[in-house]
Amino acid sequence: MKKFLLLIGVFMLTGFSLHSQRSWTLEDCIDHALKNNIQIRQYLLGVEMAEAGLMQSKLNMLPNLNTYVSHGWNWGQAIDRFTNQFATERVRSNNFYGQSSFTVFSGFQKMNTLRQNQLDLMASKLDADNFMDDIALNIATSYLQILFAEELLEIAVNQLDVTKQQVQRMEKLVAAGTLARGDLLMIEAQLATEELRVIEARNNLDLSLLFLAHMLDFPSAEGFQIARPEIELYETQSMTMTPEQIYNSAVNKRPAIQSAGLKVESAVKGLAIARGGHSPTLSMVASWGTGFSGAQKIGKDPVTFPLQIGYVENTQTRVYSDVTQFGDFMIKPFWDQFEDNNNRTIDFRLNIPIFNGWYTRTNINRARIAIENAQYEHETAKLQLNKTIQQAYADATASLKKYAASGKKVEATEESFKYSEQRFNVGMLTALDFNNAKNELQRAQSELLQAKYDYVFKTKVLDFYMGIPITL
Repeated sequence: MKKFLLLIGVFMLTGFSLHSQRSWTLEDCIDHALKNNIQIRQYLLGVEMAEAGLMQSKLNMLPNLNTYVSHGWNWGQAIDRFTNQFATERVRSNNFYGQSSFTVFSGFQKMNTLRQNQLDLMASKLDADNFMDDIALNIATSYLQILFAEELLEIAVNQLDVTKQQVQRMEKLVAAGTLARGDLLMIEAQLATEELRVIEARNNLDLSLLFLAHMLDFPSAEGFQIARPEIELYETQSMTMTPEQIYNSAVNKRPAIQSAGLKVESAVKGLAIARGGHSPTLSMVASWGTGFSGAQKIGKDPVTFPLQIGYVENTQTRVYSDVTQFGDFMIKPFWDQFEDNNNRTIDFRLNIPIFNGWYTRTNINRARIAIENAQYEHETAKLQLNKTIQQAYADATASLKKYAASGKKVEATEESFKYSEQRFNVGMLTALDFNNAKNELQRAQSELLQAKYDYVFKTKVLDFYMGIPITL
């Protein structure tokens, strides 16, 4: 038993650490989430519920069949249902009953319900697809945030290395009396600031990794790492499609829009179902029944024999007459009663609604409101899609322009920093001015990274709406 529990523990630990054995690509993360996310499983359970509802609406088209069997005893005075006489002694009784009914016509309510459930099932599947798409987008956002945090950490580490080299150099110059100690203290303060920046950048990276790990339902981010793809942008890049073209391509493909359209159709079927309540209902009912009663009795077989009743006066011939002697009564046998008490009926029942507290009319009004509400939701979904695409397009365009400008700024700032570094090394620039030039370079590099990943994410969003899978 201990060995078994130990093996289970090792297996669980191994399962928890599987994510640390390789670098996860964006495709790996999305695929893992779609297969293991609990919320997605709940959406799929909703799909199964819709399938069950559809199956039930199909079965409702069939006739129903129910049977009833009873076995009991009765004491005291009661009327026996088979003899229609009072029975005072203890009487055993059995009843067997079966009934089947079938709705011939009910204003096509069952047919419309079947169609409505079909539409609801299709909408449920599309809702699940839409949620999966949202999961994929969220994972892509988190994944790009990790890449951004990694590059920011790399910049911070590089700046820290440069500052460390400057501190070592200035320590020698101060020791030789070439520079004042105040310059060294200022550079050391800058070193402490940049060490703090490295710590903050590493913390941000750890938090980004933890956030993505939790999205993938990992217990922790220990050992979790992602693959780092090469993402190259060029200043000459441009958007190949207009927002209108992207919207026209996406509006007929997005699951959210398709689901909203199906819900409008479902609401229309709901109105047809409600209107069916005004129609007469014709149904056919067939039943069969029989039973046994201990109060149903018959006499035993009679015995007939000749009985002398006199003599013929002249001849003295004996005169006989047949006499029938009846025996005691006995309970009629079970199978005889089962056959004799058999009863079969077939009924056609027509139900004509006249007044039912305006219940049907109220349902019709509610169904009309549901249609209008579904139409509004459909239009809202299309408007929201258009807004999202317009915003993503504008952000992508702005990010691309910002990336081009930031690239030029980084080039100029790098040249300026090299010049400042050279001047600082020969004592022609103060430590304060050198730190300012260094900080300006780091800001320019951060802005370039921010513009780069903003553009990448927004273009991935636009590709996603055009039906292109999210990849890096």
